[in-house]
Amino acid sequence: IITITTLWTIVIFHTISSCSSSLPTNFGVLVEIQIIPMMQVFGQICGLCGNYDGNGINDFTTRSQSVVENVLEFGNSWKVSSTCPDASSIKDPCSTNPYRKSWSEKQCSIINSNVFAACHSQVEPAKYYQACVTDACACDTGGDCDCFCTAVAAYAQACSEVGVCIAWRTPSICPLFCDYYNQQGECEWHYKPCGASCMKTCRNPSGKCLHNLSGLEGKKSCKYLTLLYF
Repeated sequence: IITITTLWTIVIFHTISSCSSSLPTNFGVLVEIQIIPMMQVFGQICGLCGNYDGNGINDFTTRSQSVVENVLEFGNSWKVSSTCPDASSIKDPCSTNPYRKSWSEKQCSIINSNVFAACHSQVEPAKYYQACVTDACACDTGGDCDCFCTAVAAYAQACSEVGVCIAWRTPSICPLFCDYYNQQGECEWHYKPCGASCMKTCRNPSGKCLHNLSGLEGKKSCKYLTLLYF
């Protein structure tokens, strides 16, 4: 069943030219994966990630090639199986879990705070704040901080993509303890709020990239391994 529950998810559909997802690992790290189409398929793809033609207005194109405004109509059109029932409504997690609303609003207020002041004029924070509140309200079965941290990290990444790097994590707000991975007496792992657009890796020892990405948040090792956190 296709269910779209957050504004943040909707924002991803029609404001970026790539599709991203996070994969959990068995050692407690979320690896961010970005799928960026090559220029050869510019405007020739379709689906939930849009059509990659540089025009965000027509990203809600259904399977029948109709451009719609209703997110449910758009999402339901891309069901894999016709036997799968349509999603009929978008639930408001803060109404479903009202006891989480005040906590979510307080935590997510960091997006509107002076911490991100340098980015506010470049990336409108309102939709990211609302998405953060919605996501944080929805996480009521464990991992509540993960949902909040992921939502804030999404805004930080949007800021990074326009050249504004925000070091927003603190020991009390979504901390990352990179030193945990260092061997005794070593200082190999280092956290970076905004990484380089092209890096040396095991598969790319030269450090030269055909397509540069915006700097991604993560911890880095001088042994050519980067693990990304969101």
